Amino acid sequence: MHFRIQVIAVADDGPEQLHEIANVSRDEPTLGTLGLTLEESKQILQQLQHTIVDKQVAGYLDQQRACPACGKPRQLKQSEPAPFHTLFGLIPVPNPRWRHCACQAHTTTTFRPLAALLPERTSPELLYLETKWAALLPYGVTAKLLHEVLPIDHQHSTATVRNHTLAAARRSEEGLGDERAVFVAGCQAEWDRLPIPAGPLSVGVDGGIVRARRDPTGDTTAHLFEVIAGKSILAFRRNDPDDVPPSSKCFALVRSVDPKPKRRLFELLDAQGMQANQQVTFFTDGGETVRTLPAYLHPEAEHLLDWFHLTMKITVLQQCARGLAKPTAVQPDADTADDVSLERCLGSVKHYLWHGNSASALDRLEGVADALEGWGGDEAGAPPPPRNEAAARMRKYVRELATYIANNAPYIVNYGERYRNGERISTSFTESAINQVVSKRMVKRQQMQWTPEGAHLLLQVRTQVLNDDWEATFRTWYPGFRPVPTSVTPALLAA
Repeated sequence: MHFRIQVIAVADDGPEQLHEIANVSRDEPTLGTLGLTLEESKQILQQLQHTIVDKQVAGYLDQQRACPACGKPRQLKQSEPAPFHTLFGLIPVPNPRWRHCACQAHTTTTFRPLAALLPERTSPELLYLETKWAALLPYGVTAKLLHEVLPIDHQHSTATVRNHTLAAARRSEEGLGDERAVFVAGCQAEWDRLPIPAGPLSVGVDGGIVRARRDPTGDTTAHLFEVIAGKSILAFRRNDPDDVPPSSKCFALVRSVDPKPKRRLFELLDAQGMQANQQVTFFTDGGETVRTLPAYLHPEAEHLLDWFHLTMKITVLQQCARGLAKPTAVQPDADTADDVSLERCLGSVKHYLWHGNSASALDRLEGVADALEGWGGDEAGAPPPPRNEAAARMRKYVRELATYIANNAPYIVNYGERYRNGERISTSFTESAINQVVSKRMVKRQQMQWTPEGAHLLLQVRTQVLNDDWEATFRTWYPGFRPVPTSVTPALLAA
C-alpha cells in the first residue's frame, strides 16, 4: 500500500500549484508499521515546511519587486540563498539584492527586500520552544531533545541553545522600566478614592547559593554567589469563583549584576494588580540584601521577619546546648531561685520572640552568653579550666543571634497572635520557590558552574516560563505569534 502526500498551493488570484512532498509505502501491517514513524514524520514536516516557506517568500518578493513610486520592476543585481532556521528544519530561502529605482534618491544603490520580512534568521516558534525548554532543562539536554523530536539543523548545538536563551533574556530585560529608589506615588486622598482591592498580597523574599564558574584565565574568583528569589501570592480576586486557587508568581535575580532589583519586584506585584490601598505583607529572612529590597514599594506595606528562619537559628543553638560536655546553670533573673539549663533558657528566648518581645529575648541571650563565658567553673569559685571549644563556638553563635535579633527588631511581631488569627507568619512558600526556581535548575543534580550574569539572565526566562508569561512576551515581540484563542460560547458550539 502506498500513500502519496501532496500540497496544493492556491494563490490569491486563483491559480493552483500541486507539490508532492512524500510517498510512504507499507507492506504487511504489523504493530510496528502502523502509522508513521518518527523519522518519517520529521521528513514530511520538513518538506511541508520547505514548500510553504518557499511559496510565502516568493509571493512576498513578487509584491515588493515593483517600485512603490513609479511601478517599474527593480533590477536584480545579485541573487543567493539565505538560511532560515525553523522548527521543522533549515530552509534556504531566496535572498536577492535589488537596485533602487532611479525615480527617487536613496542613500544606497542596492538593498535586500528579505531584510524587512526576516530581520532574524530563526523563526519565533523555534526560538520560543528552545528557550522554554532551556529554562526548565540543561542546555545540553534541550539540544538533544530538539534533535530527537524535530527535524532541526544538525548544527543546532548546545552553544546555540544557550546563546539564544541568553539573547532572549537580554531582550526581555530591555523592556524593564527604569529603576527608582521609591515607588510609592500619590497621597492618602488619592488612595482613598481607589476601588476596593483584591485580596491581600503575601510576598516572600529569600536567598540561595549557586556555585560560581572558575575564571578561565586562572584569576581568583569567588566560588559561590547569592541568588535572590521569591514568590508573591494573591489570596483572591473579587468576583472570582470560590474554587479558584490563589494566584502566585515568582521572581529571581542576582543582586551583584542586576541594576533594577526594585523595579523587577514592583513589576511583578503590579502584574498581579497591586493597589496602594491593598494589604501587602513582605516576609524576609532578615538578611541585609533581601531586607532592603522591598522597601518603599508600597505605602502601607507590612514588613515581617520570617518565623521559620528565626526559630531555626534557635533550634541550632538548642542542639549545640545538648551536645556540650556538661550542663551549666544560668541565672536569667535575679528573682529566680532555681538555676535553669541552657536549653531551657533558649526555649524561653523562643517563647519571648513568639510573642514579639525582642527586648526580653535579648536579655535572656545575654545571660546565656555570660554563662558560656565562665563555662566549667565550680560553685567554690575556682578558676575555670581552659576554654571549652564547643562552649566558645556556641557563645559565638549566641552573639550572632543577638545581633541578628537586634538588627531585625522592628520586623519582629507577635507571631502567636497572627497565628491564632489565621494570618501568615512564615515564608515556607518562599522556600518552595527557591527550590523550584533556583535549586532544581542550578544546584540539585546539576554539576555545572555559573557566571553571575549567565545565571541572572537564565533566571529571567525561567521565572517567566514558570509564571506562564513567556508566551505573552513573545506576542509582544512578534505580532501574530500564537494568537490568543477567543472563547467559544455554548450557543455557537450547539449551532
